[in-house]
Amino acid sequence: MPAATMQSFDPKPEVSLSSNDAHVLSALFDPEASLSRDDVDISASQNSLPGISESELPGLQLIESAAIRPLNTPSPSRETVEAATEALGDLIVAHPSYASAYTNRAQALRLLLGDDLFSSANNTLLSRLLSDLSRAIALTTPASPQDTLSRLQAHVLATAHTHRGYILLKAAKAARDGVLEGGPEELRRASSDELEEMASRDFFLGGRYGDKTAQQIAVRLNPYAKMCGAIVKEAMRKEMDEYRNGLEL
Repeated sequence: MPAATMQSFDPKPEVSLSSNDAHVLSALFDPEASLSRDDVDISASQNSLPGISESELPGLQLIESAAIRPLNTPSPSRETVEAATEALGDLIVAHPSYASAYTNRAQALRLLLGDDLFSSANNTLLSRLLSDLSRAIALTTPASPQDTLSRLQAHVLATAHTHRGYILLKAAKAARDGVLEGGPEELRRASSDELEEMASRDFFLGGRYGDKTAQQIAVRLNPYAKMCGAIVKEAMRKEMDEYRNGLEL
């Protein structure tokens, strides 16, 4: 059977794209590629945190585990959560460079906030939560993107960025609904679009440091992915309209 003939084409047409344009086009058709292109170097053999010596880390982790263990129930009481928050606060006072304690205290504060995150009554708690997450990020962010991270350092960064991204995304919705009353002044002054952009950045970084859920959310919030999705939806709508019009003939 003779081989089918194919029209030849030049696989390298005379089109010049900047590296940014090429990256954007790649992200449109494979959004996850934009998150994995610049991989973080994470050492599987290291279990350390910046500013904490290897000798003191195990002891700090034991204290931290004891503080948060009572929270590992479906519905811990407010008294239990407050006790955990206080214990983590004592740990932070004694060891202010221990980043993991900040992320865990932020999670405990999130339990205290309940569902009404952005009410004026929760202003102090929400400000403390965001401050803890920002502090954890500042303590663990590498000086250079090329620096090797330990597994624990990457985990703290992923947790802090993802948690902050979640808060910022909720804040964006609250701003759109006109119910953003609590939190730092910078948060309340920002527009819903600005808050969503900040959330997208945090989810991107959370995914970059290893959180798969953050990576997926970052793809959905990516403006290029949104644009691509809108183009596809519009094309599908037109195709359906043409199909319906054809049936009516």
